[in-house]
Amino acid sequence: MEIRNFFFKNRSFTPIPIALTIIYFAQPENDHVLLGALFLLIGELTRMWSVSYAGGETRTTKVGAPSLCTAGPYGYVRNPIYVGNMLMYIGIVLLAGSPNPLLMALTTLAFFVIQYSLIVSLEEEKLSDLFGDEYSEYQKNVRAILPRFTRWKTNDNRKPLSFMKLIKTEKRTLQNVAFILTLIYIRINYPF
Repeated sequence: MEIRNFFFKNRSFTPIPIALTIIYFAQPENDHVLLGALFLLIGELTRMWSVSYAGGETRTTKVGAPSLCTAGPYGYVRNPIYVGNMLMYIGIVLLAGSPNPLLMALTTLAFFVIQYSLIVSLEEEKLSDLFGDEYSEYQKNVRAILPRFTRWKTNDNRKPLSFMKLIKTEKRTLQNVAFILTLIYIRINYPF
């Protein structure tokens, strides 16, 4: 299996070593807890906003899309879910703390930059095949990871999912965040 396919198909599981490292070295500092909570919240809200437009198709293990989504956050950045994930993990690093929070944050960020670079290159090949010139135009106007300041004008006028459908779609991510935070709490309060 090609490495890009491996990371795409296993993107829910590949961060487990990073999560375990964050938990193992957890050593919270009150100075970073509020900032960490803010990053985590902004990351999750970014994910939710993104999923509300892209729908449950974001959970698939098959590369592709039924249509090109350029509405909502996709008018600012091509991969807002990945941006949200990175913000969430940086938030978790800051909440957990460590003997060297900067090193832990940079290590976590480096992991996700590498993983998402591989995944995005695979996804973009497929989207180019599926949507041709339409996708090419989108790529020219909207960056992959760094958001634009203004929304790119598009004809995609899809409406976001209802709040209940969004929560159902995002349930697994919310459970995973709660699980990681619980393990961090246990690690801090019951050191081994």
